[in-house]
Amino acid sequence: MNKITIAIDGFSSTGKSTLAKQLAQHLGYVYVDTGAMYRAITLFAMQNGYISNDFFDKTTLINSLPSIKLHFEFNSELGFAEMYLNNVNVEKEIRTIEVSSFVSKIAEVSEVRSKLVEQQQAMGKDKGIVMDGRDIGTVVFPDAELKIFMTASPETRAQRRFDELQAKGDKVSYEEVLKNVQERDYIDTHREDSPLVIAEDAIEIDNSYLTREEQFAAVLELTKEIITQ
Repeated sequence: MNKITIAIDGFSSTGKSTLAKQLAQHLGYVYVDTGAMYRAITLFAMQNGYISNDFFDKTTLINSLPSIKLHFEFNSELGFAEMYLNNVNVEKEIRTIEVSSFVSKIAEVSEVRSKLVEQQQAMGKDKGIVMDGRDIGTVVFPDAELKIFMTASPETRAQRRFDELQAKGDKVSYEEVLKNVQERDYIDTHREDSPLVIAEDAIEIDNSYLTREEQFAAVLELTKEIITQ
């Protein structure tokens, strides 16, 4: 069958990564979590004191970009690739609420986006890839054969994220998570460089009331239709 590029965009905490992993595993495709790449640079900025609640040294971060090395390594026990920052596994560290609170600000920086988009496009040059993020179908792969845009109500997404963080033992409140979701939505949709928008040829899926199984089945059917054309 023909290999295609599958671009999955959408708001935070809509389950983009879960769906992308399912599709990639089923199809034998490469999966790339672009959000992890932005989170890794955010973690780097936090570790080096470039960003805090009331401070952001954007210039120093931009000057440091050449020294930031990102790569994924497949973990056979987990069944997916983990994020490495300068050869250190940071998969757990990048998933905290603290990183979530700064990642949209980091993603606003044009130089950061340029660096990562270039890497992402190189990863997908041979197709057979599933990539999720905010601008995959509009900027990274505007010619992707299948574009999915995922959405759900802020309250639904906040509850999912809250449950996920609670399961990991993180001490957060639902109100704190909801505020983070709403703030990220605003920044993602209002930034000047590559704002979160629905590509004209994307298929929108509101999964507020869908199970993971129902969502996967629907998107897999769409995928098969395109691959077998």
